[in-house]
Formats: sequence, structure tokens, C-alpha cells
Amino acid sequence: MIVFDLDDTLYLERDFAFSGYASLDSYIEETTGCIGFGAWCWAAFLAGRRQRIFDEALAALGLPEDAGMIDDLVTRYRNHTPQIALCDDARRCLDRLSPCTDLGLITDGPERMQRAKISALGIAPQFKVLRPTAAWGPEFSKPHPRAFLEMEAAAGGASLVYVADNALKDFVTPRARGWHTIQICREGRVHTAPPPDKAYAPHAQIESLDELEATLEKLGRAIPTAR
Repeated sequence: MIVFDLDDTLYLERDFAFSGYASLDSYIEETTGCIGFGAWCWAAFLAGRRQRIFDEALAALGLPEDAGMIDDLVTRYRNHTPQIALCDDARRCLDRLSPCTDLGLITDGPERMQRAKISALGIAPQFKVLRPTAAWGPEFSKPHPRAFLEMEAAAGGASLVYVADNALKDFVTPRARGWHTIQICREGRVHTAPPPDKAYAPHAQIESLDELEATLEKLGRAIPTAR
């Protein structure tokens, strides 16, 4: 069974951010008359300033930065209908693999937001198990083992692979449990920090999911041709 992460693995996380900023731009213009909120957020994101984007954007436009308005913007951002698409290599990969092997997905983040992304990408039919970890509560986000244990149960004893992007949390648990782990290092990804130690490191790195099968073969894990 091959299990994927979602953000920056199957699509670029920044595309969701830009989609959200565009949605908020329309809302701010309609409710305050101010123009440029989305463009300011986009520029701050690209510059790496991502912790207080909404606060800073409101201040730049001369709007009040009260907590209630920030909470409203965060809720609207998380709950907007995302305008996102699979990376081309991800579409090719899922189309190749889903007819011949079981696929799973483990993703962190607010459940409603992550399920909206899955819906927008149209990928649900290709996965045997979809697990937004927040359905159990934020304490079950990676590297908590619960989602990985669920995939192991679904795999029924078959070997497992996890393909993800974030070396700070994605690989330490599946690696400790005997999975093969592969990091996809997409250009434009959000999380680029190296693993803090060897336990957190993936077994291999790739830049495109077009490389996945060949990489698994090098690791001694061939893709099955039939279920």
C-alpha cells in the first residue's frame, strides 16, 4: 500500500494560500471598500512572512486589527472553496498506481479545510483510505502514530510506503514502524527544513512523482501489478 501526504505532495500548498487570499480580497473590498488585501498577503507569503499575514495586511490598508476580525478572516480562509489543482506529475502518478495497488492519504490541518481540498482535487475515488487527522483532534496530527496504524490495518499485512514533504514530522513514525519513506522536494514547497536527525530522515528523496516507481525499486519495493 502506498500512502501519500496531501499539501506540497499532490498539489502546491501555496496555491491554496493564494486561492484563500483571493477570496478574502473580494470580501475585504465588499465590506470595507479597501483594495489590495489579497495582493499584500500574496507578496508577504512569497517573502516568507507567514505568521501574521492578516494582521499585517489589515495594518497596511489602515484597517483595525481587532481579534474578532482576524478570527473571521481565518475562518473564511479555511472554509473557502479552494481553486487548486493536482500537480501534473501527481495526476500521472495516481492514474498509474490506483488501478494496481491500494492507496491511502494522511493529512494534517482542520478537517473541513482538508476535505475541501480533497474535493476540489477530485481524488477521493482513487484512495482506499482518506485520513484527515484532525477528525480525531489536533493532538493526533503527525507524527502521532494513530493514522499510520489505521493504514497498517487497511493494508492487511502488506508492506507500506509513505510519500510526503515535511522532514520535521512526516517520516519519523512510519520509518520507526518499518515503512519505506520517500520525500518529494517540489520547487515552491513551503516546508524546506532538513530532518533534525537520522530518525526523521526519509529513505530517499525525489523531485517528481514520475520518479516514484524507479525509486521504490532501488529500495527493494516494487509496485504490485494487481491487487
